[in-house]
Amino acid sequence: MTMTDQLKEEIRQACEVLKNGGVILYPTDTIWGLGCDATNKEAVKRIYDIKQRADHKSMLVLLDDAGKIASYADVPDIALQLIEVCDKPTTIIYPNAHHLAENLIAEDRTIGIRITTEEFSKSLLYRFRKPVVSTSANISGQPSPQCFAEISEEIKNAVDHIVGFRQSEKKACAPSGIIKLGINGEVQIIRK
Repeated sequence: MTMTDQLKEEIRQACEVLKNGGVILYPTDTIWGLGCDATNKEAVKRIYDIKQRADHKSMLVLLDDAGKIASYADVPDIALQLIEVCDKPTTIIYPNAHHLAENLIAEDRTIGIRITTEEFSKSLLYRFRKPVVSTSANISGQPSPQCFAEISEEIKNAVDHIVGFRQSEKKACAPSGIIKLGINGEVQIIRK
């Protein structure tokens, strides 16, 4: 099986799990993440349960195209400029989140969205056609794994599908930067 065939098969399997409300363990443009259909409240609850995390701590979602952000939140004018100039993966927190699972949206009605350029996650999102949750693959309060080898067996055993792509990579990855935008274009840097 060629790399392209393997990638296509991994994406097909992951999409099937997501469509059925399952949770996947997958590579992103930053660290390995737990993912599910961001519009499915029960799937989102499963991720909170796996992470042993309070559901008032919001998680972010990935999209493959900045043009899709407006389908899920208000997009202040400055947002697209920020996406263009960011030289590393950056999550932007947008106001007035909508069309997402209610338990994913923060109490102040915001949602963190990152546009991924990484091959697997971008291809997955393109095929799935909905936003996918992305949160670090660890129990809440424990360090985020820097590569697949650091992910605990507890996490691996709790998911419905582990993507068999990029598992052998050893380079340490970092979480994204985080910027919060207000409805009137206010900018607050949360994490560089």
